[in-house]
Amino acid sequence: MLKKFIKRFLPSPQKIKEQKVLSVFGTLLHDPNLWHLNRRSAAGAVAVGLFFAFIPLPFQMWLSAGMAIPLRVNLPLSVATVWITNPFTMPPIFYGAYLIGTAVLGTKTQEFAFELSWHWVVQSMETIGPAFLVGCLICSIVSSTLGFISFNYLWRLSVIKAWQQRLKKRRSKIVK
Repeated sequence: MLKKFIKRFLPSPQKIKEQKVLSVFGTLLHDPNLWHLNRRSAAGAVAVGLFFAFIPLPFQMWLSAGMAIPLRVNLPLSVATVWITNPFTMPPIFYGAYLIGTAVLGTKTQEFAFELSWHWVVQSMETIGPAFLVGCLICSIVSSTLGFISFNYLWRLSVIKAWQQRLKKRRSKIVK
């Protein structure tokens, strides 16, 4: 079942509550709904995590945790989903977002060479920034919507499969 698969990889609520980084949320972390793993909370957590995964800001995990709390979705899963964009996947994902932004805005793609400096960031936001930010917003909305729908579907499918297996097991016991 999908629930058992996910639980294998998520840390315990106690381990997460002990993280000093999350102490900023204080007693809000004591809400039991943040730790339950059901279809609604898991699908919502995936949607929240995917939304913030495509937002080009530092501290995406904090943003995801901050949104998971008022939406009362599974906190560990929403934070873990953000890691779809990691140092290895960020360049192609964000370049793809830039291309989507240029297509939507109807602008030409511009050549750029990445530099790790504040000057480059400011200069880039003036030239490629609008297309990049629009593309990131579109990717965030589309991926979170598709993630929510897909995860909901997969969860329902796994529950149906589990019920069918139980029914098959019961029938085989009756036949014996």
